[in-house]
Amino acid sequence: MAKNLEISYLLDFYGDVLTEKQRDVMEQYYNDDLSLAEIADNFGITRQGVRDSIKRGESILLELESKVGFAARYRAVRDGLARIEALAREIRFCNSGSYNTSDEIEKATDEMLRLIGEITE
Repeated sequence: MAKNLEISYLLDFYGDVLTEKQRDVMEQYYNDDLSLAEIADNFGITRQGVRDSIKRGESILLELESKVGFAARYRAVRDGLARIEALAREIRFCNSGSYNTSDEIEKATDEMLRLIGEITE
């Protein structure tokens, strides 16, 4: 069974909607990298039972993401903030190398970088 690392990401967002046992099985499989046999031993079930639980959990997480889209939106916001931060740093660098440096530009870039830092903490 090939691991889809996107599921691990979705598990962080939506893991609480799964039953406790489903979540524990999926966390051991995706996050702790245990085999189906190891997980089966931990829960006292068959490997097929582990596989079925993982497949049901994956279906739930993928369906929820397709309907709600929080994980994709979070990733887009995070990537957008990283791009804005890079642009602010570039503006600051260009301003500092200019003959006519602008205190307003420096203050604005400082404020942008401070806000980005607050948002990403």
